[in-house]
Amino acid sequence: MLVPSRRRLRIEVWIVLGLSLGQSAVYSVVQLLDKLTRAPLAEGTSTLNRSQSSREYFDLTYQLLDIVFALVPVVLVIYFLTEHRPAGESGASAFRKLGFNFARPGKDLLQGLGLAALIGIPSLGLYAAGRALGITTAIIPSALDAFWWTIPVLILSAVRHGIVEEVIVVGYLLDRLGKFGWSVPLAIFASSMLRGSYHLYQGFGPFLGNAVMGVVFAWIYTRTRRVMPLVIAHALLDIVAFVGFSLFGKAIGLG
Repeated sequence: MLVPSRRRLRIEVWIVLGLSLGQSAVYSVVQLLDKLTRAPLAEGTSTLNRSQSSREYFDLTYQLLDIVFALVPVVLVIYFLTEHRPAGESGASAFRKLGFNFARPGKDLLQGLGLAALIGIPSLGLYAAGRALGITTAIIPSALDAFWWTIPVLILSAVRHGIVEEVIVVGYLLDRLGKFGWSVPLAIFASSMLRGSYHLYQGFGPFLGNAVMGVVFAWIYTRTRRVMPLVIAHALLDIVAFVGFSLFGKAIGLG
């Protein structure tokens, strides 16, 4: 098996982050500065799932294309993490290496549910506190029009976010930072700061909340070496936010 040099791995990491969440972090910082220089942050709005066309089936097409192409960096990560051996020899599976498989569905689901509850309930309080302090924008989880496909697309969007963020920011990044010789605490800190930074467009409250979430998720991953419970927890949190807002947001005075 060919072992890539640290220099090659660093280039690889920059490519992956530049195509995915590192790019999102840069845009997020610029969007935050844009909002701060327009008006007080509390008067700003952050919309997570927005319509991309006034024509129903073109909007559906754009939504599905966004979801599919957002997963391409995950495919790239799986490729990079797969051990490539000479012809005739089988390499280690990246899915098994990350714990991104269905080897223990019951346990992963229970852990995911527990993590979702652990993170979700305090997040509501942190959002309320951030709004009260004026450091968090109003967050609109969904601005999609109501069609037959709206709820399924929101669920797919939530699953997409869970896969992209947990596979790349936790599983992949901790693996590569470990190969650079970084200590576990330093790698967890870097992972959590990246997670917080690409949420900065929502304000400083979401930055803090997601950074704390990143510490918890990364620490759990170092103990279990399974990213699947993290994906499940993240997807559940986003499903509740996206679908719940879409169904009940107007009825309770949100949006």
